[in-house]
Amino acid sequence: MTGAADRAQRLRLVPGRFAVEHLPAAVAPPNGWIAQVRAPEGLTVVREVVEHQSGDGAAGLWRALYGGDTAHGLDLPGMLAALLEPLAGAAVPVFVASTYHADLVLVPEADTERAVEALRAAGHTVD
Repeated sequence: MTGAADRAQRLRLVPGRFAVEHLPAAVAPPNGWIAQVRAPEGLTVVREVVEHQSGDGAAGLWRALYGGDTAHGLDLPGMLAALLEPLAGAAVPVFVASTYHADLVLVPEADTERAVEALRAAGHTVD
């Protein structure tokens, strides 16, 4: 059994702002994507939002936290839960894309400061 200290992670706030989009008929993701998941109902894409793009309201923008610099094995239980539990406790919505090395946790841009505070209070380091 792993304790909370065993699940403490070093995260970094990824530069940029991101959109999470559902593309029902997409064959390929648009330029600038950092994560994609294909499901029967279509393609979900996380892409960086460039400042000059129009139609991206602040409510739809996300910031990304990633712990890839201190990767953990796939066989280590509770690593994602260790991030999501404090965020849920702080009422911060999330969208997650997992990689082989770590999890990319996106939070609404407006909730970034609250998310970072909740993660730090739970023992995580956020650069």
